[in-house]
Amino acid sequence: MARPEKQETSSSVTASSEGGTGRLVLAGTWTVETCQARSDELGSALQGLNGAGAVEVDLAGIGRFDTAGAWLVHRTAARLKEAGREVRLRDLSENQRILLEEVGENAPGAPQPPRQRSFGRELVEGTGETVISSYRDVRELVVLLGQTTLIGFGLMRHPGQARYTSLIFHLEQIGLRAVPIVVLISLLIGGIIEQQGVYQLRGFGAEIYSVDLAGILILRELGVLLTSIMVAGRTGSAITAEIGSMKMREEIDAMRTLALSPTAVLIMPRLTALMISLPLLTFVSNMACLVGAGLTAWVYIDLPPQSFISHLRTAIDLNTFLVGMIKAPFMAVAIGFIACREGLAVEGSAESLGARTTASVVKAIFTVIVLDGFFAMFFSAMDI
Repeated sequence: MARPEKQETSSSVTASSEGGTGRLVLAGTWTVETCQARSDELGSALQGLNGAGAVEVDLAGIGRFDTAGAWLVHRTAARLKEAGREVRLRDLSENQRILLEEVGENAPGAPQPPRQRSFGRELVEGTGETVISSYRDVRELVVLLGQTTLIGFGLMRHPGQARYTSLIFHLEQIGLRAVPIVVLISLLIGGIIEQQGVYQLRGFGAEIYSVDLAGILILRELGVLLTSIMVAGRTGSAITAEIGSMKMREEIDAMRTLALSPTAVLIMPRLTALMISLPLLTFVSNMACLVGAGLTAWVYIDLPPQSFISHLRTAIDLNTFLVGMIKAPFMAVAIGFIACREGLAVEGSAESLGARTTASVVKAIFTVIVLDGFFAMFFSAMDI
């Protein structure tokens, strides 16, 4: 069998010094195959030019010359210049000149030391970036609100176009499957509120009024707020992850290619399911909290369930119950819009998906707390 021809890899690097001027003569092949050997030869040759000032690099003897060879010559010249020496390239061919210019334009520069920035500047820049990001989020949410409103009016005119299968599926996922965790946590929270109320009022001999405290607090504020926070963490993150994963796999782009609206297909069923499920979960949470409070009152102050219910009926009225329930649909809309918006903002990386999912939960929880505060001030001003 014929042996393959050995590639020609001969080259030479000659260093000399005369009259205070160093001279490097390069010859032979300067390609990617010979780059390592030429680098070693250049290193040895440069050691003999330590005492020279200016350095002339003669390229007349170079035969084959590619980008790797050009980079090696450029790197050598750059190191000599960093050492304070003048470098002159001689006898370049047109192709060699073009390659060296191209390598010089694209060669990475020396790393710059990190800039020292003052705390005030970082604070101002961070505040500005946060304001701009918040403005963009609000703008996108307004656009999404407009799209869902138009689609909602269209579905009211043509109910047959609604995606009932998807709606029922999300009602099960968002509402039915959340009942156990909502009941468990609400039961515990209701018991804790009653226990603390009894503990604080015992010094005044007014333990019985802990029933009033628990009933009003649970029905007006805590039931809907606790449920909204749990839904934001459980369902909001799931919605963001689902839509974000579809965005990463370009399924949403495929929907648009098929003339399907992602808002109608993905967002409306989830948003509608949230608006139906959250009030129902709030009612379940209220009942579970009251059961927990009643059991705790039975244990701590020996108040039977019949007496607890009787005293609770005198402490609360229908408005107390409705104040909490009215908030639930608004909480659902806020959670749904934020979760869907963050899902649509996911880019093509797992890091982006994780960041958007985290942002969805944080923003949703913050928003429902702010909304609850606004409602509390509004109902107080209306004396409700």
